[in-house]
Amino acid sequence: MSEFTLHATRPQRLLGWLQPHRIVLIAIAAAIVVYASVTMRWDWIPAYASLAVQGLWRTIWLLVLSCFFGFMLAVPLGLAQVTGPLWLSIPAKAFCTIIRGTPLLLQLWLLYFGLGALFPQFPWIRDSFLWPYLRQAWPYGLLALTLSYAGYEGEVMRGAFAGVQRGQLEAARAFGMSRWTAFRRIWLPQATYRALPTLAGETVLQLKATPLVATITMIDIFGVASRVRQETYIIYEPLLLLALVYMTITFIIVFLFRKLEARIPVRLG
Repeated sequence: MSEFTLHATRPQRLLGWLQPHRIVLIAIAAAIVVYASVTMRWDWIPAYASLAVQGLWRTIWLLVLSCFFGFMLAVPLGLAQVTGPLWLSIPAKAFCTIIRGTPLLLQLWLLYFGLGALFPQFPWIRDSFLWPYLRQAWPYGLLALTLSYAGYEGEVMRGAFAGVQRGQLEAARAFGMSRWTAFRRIWLPQATYRALPTLAGETVLQLKATPLVATITMIDIFGVASRVRQETYIIYEPLLLLALVYMTITFIIVFLFRKLEARIPVRLG
């Protein structure tokens, strides 16, 4: 009975999803695909396919690593602003304010052209095992993106931590939980759940910020499109393909965050 009902409702769900505005958008997208495939030039793709794969891989790992390390830094930044003493809360607040108040491009150039230009002046850095990495652009790009994400998410986590009812934490302490256990099992999960919608939006914005690394000689997927334009003088085709790549990654990010929101067993008090 339940299986029959399930099969019977699938066409209804499909019809419910195919609303007029979605049908119009699908028709417009199909028309754009047909027009682009017939009238535009795509013969440059084989020559740049391997470079595009490398650029896409750089974009993905920059996004994943910067969001991961940025969130790991955002948690103590938000916690310090809510519960920390002044010697912790004031620097955390100042860091978030500076990061949010200055352009990411400025932060990236300060790290790459500023900090990166200072390292060669120290022999103990040039002779260390880190020098082969510090000579490259990707550590500065990753650091700038990580600090930017941490600055924005630190403020988000501050609000999320402050939004959890203190009565739950007091009840946990009354039941004998240590501060760390109460934080790990009650405070952090609920704060993270509250912050998930904002985290999803900030992750999408982080994806859109990754093309800035092309200004410090890193070749991500945006840099590949720029190279195609400079070398072949083909403008619209690489940009349209680039837009499709970013839209696809954005769809995956939103989908994963929605799945995560649905699977986390947290009840907000």
